[in-house]
Amino acid sequence: MLCLPASMRMGMRSIGAHSMSLLDMQGRSGGGSLLQSRWQSSLPQLDRVDRCDEENTGGDIDWDNLGFGLTPTDYMYVMRCPQASGVFARGELSRYGNVELSPSSGVLNYGQGLFEGLKAYRRADGAGYMLFRPEENARRMQAGAERMCMPAPSVEQFVHAVKQTVLANTRWVPPQGKGALYIRPLLIGSGAILGLAPAPEYTFMIYASPVGTYFKEGIMSAIHLLVEEEFHRAMPGGTGGVKTITNYAPVLKAQMDAKSKGFADVLYLDSVHKRYVEEASSCNLFVLKGGTLATPATAGTILPGITRRSIIELARDRGYRVEERLVSIDDLVGADEVFCTGTAVGVTPVSTVTYKGTRYEFRTGEDTLSRKLYDTLTSIQMGLAEDKKGWTVAID
Repeated sequence: MLCLPASMRMGMRSIGAHSMSLLDMQGRSGGGSLLQSRWQSSLPQLDRVDRCDEENTGGDIDWDNLGFGLTPTDYMYVMRCPQASGVFARGELSRYGNVELSPSSGVLNYGQGLFEGLKAYRRADGAGYMLFRPEENARRMQAGAERMCMPAPSVEQFVHAVKQTVLANTRWVPPQGKGALYIRPLLIGSGAILGLAPAPEYTFMIYASPVGTYFKEGIMSAIHLLVEEEFHRAMPGGTGGVKTITNYAPVLKAQMDAKSKGFADVLYLDSVHKRYVEEASSCNLFVLKGGTLATPATAGTILPGITRRSIIELARDRGYRVEERLVSIDDLVGADEVFCTGTAVGVTPVSTVTYKGTRYEFRTGEDTLSRKLYDTLTSIQMGLAEDKKGWTVAID
């Protein structure tokens, strides 16, 4: 448990339940601004948390067998924005817990919501924590918010909120090399709306959870993928290029079917020609042939991954020619090496891809490009190698 000053601990006990109940209640008589001020004033400001109990990490968590599942942590960060102003007020930390939403909130009725994902790593030297390119997550959320008719926090607000969330949950950051603290920013239309229109109020919140590897196969263990021929993840003119919450539930059917057959995930084809590979359910794809590394171009149907962008740059540093273009199914099955990238999956090699009943195998192991890129990337993320690119942000 974090060591708070005695006065703050007393305040937390007296208002904890009250502050949670106010999170997303709607003003019943046009009292939205009053409710917002009550919400802000009822939460303690924890910008300077006393981390005297920092070494008491994560309770009874088995760090050696940490998967990718939700472990509730201590605090979450919340700030709100009325549509009329389009400006987010100063946020606050609150105890992690359930939130209340109006049944007619924009996010529940019309899916007006976005999310992001990034990680915090514990430094090996004990000198604090590391974030990886959080400003890129902020900019991607801003781009998504414009598409979804939502206001978004500034880059500075976003990064500050992420830092405060990490500092309030430091005991949940896994030991060096055992995983990371996964950070989930959410932007939702929390205001009540009946007709199809943007919500009158928005809530930005962040929660966190310690995580290990995304796929059950483990770190850098190769996975098996199935090319999906019936369902499509996105279509031209849609929202496939932004991280809206509405992009993810539709992939569950195909993903669950594939997992029931022993595959880790599915690869989606484009919805027009049905011959160009786009991405997996939650990660980008790379194919290597000779000295050329190709990845599907992000042209509106593919999410522009931050790990993807970083891998492109690291591969070019190694002398590889990197192409962002249409990648056909023929390019895929004829590749020497295939791997996936993403915040959750990191860099994950692909052992086989099955298409129309035929299984195609690819090179995996220690002497592969994916392994080299994984080592370089994670060394930068965890502060084990010099960050010559200015990608990391320290939290002391």
